[in-house]
Amino acid sequence: CKSRSIDDFLPTLGMPEHQNGGDVDYSVLPPPIAGLPKEETLRHRIELLRDHFCTKFKSEPTLYLRIPGRVNLIGEHVDYCGYPVCPMALQQDILIAFRPTELHTFLTIINQDIDNYVEYSTDSRNFKFNLESTGWASYVLCGVRAIMELLSSKGQTPVSMQMAITGNIPPGSGLSSSSALVCAGVLATALANKLELSRTQLATLSAEAEHYIGTVGGGMDQAIIFLASQGCAKLIEFNPIRTREVNLPAGGVFVVAHSLVTKNKAASNDFNTRVVECRLAAQVLAKNRNIPWEKCQRLADFQTAAGMKLDEVIKLVIEVLHEAPYSKTEICKILEVSEEQLNDLTLTPNTEHVEEFKLFQRAMHVFQEAERVAQFTSSCGGDGTLAFLGQLMSQSHSSLRDLYQCSHPQLDRLVSVATAAGALGARLTGAGWGGCIVALTTEDNVDKFITTVKDQFYANNPDAVGQNIKNLIFATQPGQGVQIFSPHADFIVN
Repeated sequence: CKSRSIDDFLPTLGMPEHQNGGDVDYSVLPPPIAGLPKEETLRHRIELLRDHFCTKFKSEPTLYLRIPGRVNLIGEHVDYCGYPVCPMALQQDILIAFRPTELHTFLTIINQDIDNYVEYSTDSRNFKFNLESTGWASYVLCGVRAIMELLSSKGQTPVSMQMAITGNIPPGSGLSSSSALVCAGVLATALANKLELSRTQLATLSAEAEHYIGTVGGGMDQAIIFLASQGCAKLIEFNPIRTREVNLPAGGVFVVAHSLVTKNKAASNDFNTRVVECRLAAQVLAKNRNIPWEKCQRLADFQTAAGMKLDEVIKLVIEVLHEAPYSKTEICKILEVSEEQLNDLTLTPNTEHVEEFKLFQRAMHVFQEAERVAQFTSSCGGDGTLAFLGQLMSQSHSSLRDLYQCSHPQLDRLVSVATAAGALGARLTGAGWGGCIVALTTEDNVDKFITTVKDQFYANNPDAVGQNIKNLIFATQPGQGVQIFSPHADFIVN
């Protein structure tokens, strides 16, 4: 392999965080670039990825990126409504090796798992992509496109790139494998083009980039991916992004378990329909209170405009919204607009065909879930017990199942198995309709808990045959956010 100096393409290397010292707000700084990690498993995975890169491209990668997955402890489907969430980064991750080039081929993306993920390559900077035609690479391309748009606004032309990717976040698990790929595309393209962007800027760009694939999220996944700290969860607030460390009570352990049902939120309208239902609920409530409803895009916008507390808006939902589904005709009558105006002002192109909307149920979940997040994080900072945190998690799942209707029978069964096995609380995590649950147990019970769930849920389950059980259920601790490794750096990180 031929090696090319990092100085040919990148700005001056940043120092590792632990060498900066002092009370620094790292969210306003770019992620630092460090030497290759000493941890054996991660280093071995990087070496295998390097070999794959060199075999294909006959050149050394310039940098390696580690993009973690995430698990949301509580606060589901509230980020895009403007409310805080409480996720943590996982040890599972996406790794990407890349280098800028001066070749005619603008972009080549390969996956180490060549049997399941086809290569993507294009000579054009005006490339088009969608899940049907470009598959898994579409998520990376979202990130690439976002930085290309930024470069274009500065009058710059993006350099060509070669990328190789591997990962151990189960796809469709609700652990943000797709968002991690988008973040990888954003960060790699920014670095290759010498853009020094802060963690917060990178998170914001990555959240906006997912819109290219048709997903209207709220920014939680991208924020925790770029802003996570080792050893603690984060309370993440939005508009603008702000974070606060959440130290979990001693003795508690979170276990992630896969339902064996995969769900791709970008390939379905279920997710986007929920986003629109929440927006419509905010606007109908605003209309009732004589607040300019067009300005209320999120339920939090309405609460702020109304000057009400969460318990007050919950009472208002009960008073104003009916439980039966709203027809599009009824909503148009309430808001005093035509169907065409409703499509333009509130709906999205992929939800214009929807004829019924459950406003009461969606608003009740969001407002009550926002209350649970506040209770959860304040309990972690005070004298809250693990049992109380578990109770909040179980309440969250019931709400997601009954009010938000984004669960799945296998998720519900897995939550029941986890509860019977001694979990203090358990809930689906991620968008839902499949994927994973997160359960809270204790350090002295975690091994017995995992064994019981394996026996009761995975043993003799045909969907588990041939899968690595360690990827289906595992205990986890809060992990580090994005990491950038350079083979040229002269310092080593753990």
